Amino acid sequence: MEKKKADEANGLQTISTSPAIPYSIFTTRQKALIIAIVSTAATFSAFASNIYFPAIPAIARDLSVTPELINLTVTSYMILQGLAPSIWGALADVHGRRLTYITTFIIFIGACVGLAETKHYYQLVILRCLQSTGSASTIAIGAGVVGDITTRAERGGYMGVFQAGLLAPLSVGPILGGIFSQTLGWRAIFWFLTIYSGAVLILLAVVLPETLRCKVGNGSVPAKGISNSLLAHIQRRRHPMTEEPALQRSVSTTSVGKQLSVDFLGPLKIIFSLEVTFVIIFLAIYYTVWQMTVAVMSTLFSTTYGMSEIQIGLTYIANGVACVAGTFTTGKFLDYDYERFKKSYEGPAESFPLERVRLRTLWLWAGMEIAASLVFGWTMEHHVHVSVPIICTFFLGWASTSIIGIITTFMVDIFPKKGASATAALNLVRCLMGAGGTASVLPTVNTIGIGWTFTLWSGVMLAALGLIVVQMAKGRKWRQGRETMRNPRA
Repeated sequence: MEKKKADEANGLQTISTSPAIPYSIFTTRQKALIIAIVSTAATFSAFASNIYFPAIPAIARDLSVTPELINLTVTSYMILQGLAPSIWGALADVHGRRLTYITTFIIFIGACVGLAETKHYYQLVILRCLQSTGSASTIAIGAGVVGDITTRAERGGYMGVFQAGLLAPLSVGPILGGIFSQTLGWRAIFWFLTIYSGAVLILLAVVLPETLRCKVGNGSVPAKGISNSLLAHIQRRRHPMTEEPALQRSVSTTSVGKQLSVDFLGPLKIIFSLEVTFVIIFLAIYYTVWQMTVAVMSTLFSTTYGMSEIQIGLTYIANGVACVAGTFTTGKFLDYDYERFKKSYEGPAESFPLERVRLRTLWLWAGMEIAASLVFGWTMEHHVHVSVPIICTFFLGWASTSIIGIITTFMVDIFPKKGASATAALNLVRCLMGAGGTASVLPTVNTIGIGWTFTLWSGVMLAALGLIVVQMAKGRKWRQGRETMRNPRA
């Protein structure tokens, strides 16, 4: 009985003599459609950030400010990118995914229209913050949706697809940004985002079903009002509402229909939960170095190699392609590794070595990112052929997104009932640290040089590997302690 409860709490289906109740009533194709939609919605966080980079020199000239000041708009964007999901994630975990999606997209569209009409620097800063407030939360909400409709055994693959889609703009965005900036002007970037986000908002409103398990269970409980959708209506026609006792067995989260309170401090509580604190800090450090690199690329390539906006945009392709490839391959491997361990494991569910299964490949990706950062810094320092630092961004992008995919999946596994809040906790730390990194990178480069700047941060990443040692050694004990406190009778 205890093992069964533990399995249900972690999104695992259990064997019973009663008729089999699906964890989610959505078919494999419908799950793929839902993942595709939320992955498309999540592209806006990366699109709004990366489409902007090639235009930084042009915006600085047009608004008569320095590139360092325009880089501060990147910093302000990342600060809100970290803070906003803490609010929207908490709302999405209580009031539903659809309502939160629609609200955030309306905010994003309004900010894009304002940015397209910007005349002054202060307007740019304020509206970029508002834009980030609308776009950044789509990642946390999307991760929550993935957790709603997938079991732990299949979650790695679906999370890989989700991450691959949301990271695709890392390669496409800078190209479009460079083309728009050099041909139609940088304001066209924001008109494009307005049109694109409007089309996706319509898709979300019409097709995306509500998946929050405390509202719709495994999908068979009808959603009400704005939470209803065409896809959900069709699916419920095929699967009439499950009888209440069976439904309760199928739902691994809180009871359906139970009124929950919004916990805005939820992400902060997750950050300071010992079983994930160290891995969150580890991710934040590696994410910061990656974001410092992509943020400074446009300025460094412009000053070092004399590139135009379009040429600068093309240099981001390697990073973007690597990000997509990394998330696909890592997600599939996570599923394979989980199944392999699960088949050979015979102990109780609460003692399953989740930390070992999910985190053991971090050593490979960490080594790759450290090496790529070092080579990038020193080849830029000595003006080596431009192909070398571009190749470095490929390996840096592959490594960093693999790390993000692994740790995001691990977080949703640890907090299956609060997938959006768990991802928001990751965003909060990594984006705030990334904001500090992007704000300091150019002044540091101007002071000690490109090579020593990235050498310094490579040393920080090397030291951060100690956090993973602690996580893998103590994480399971801390996790079991938390579960014991929540379920003292288990």
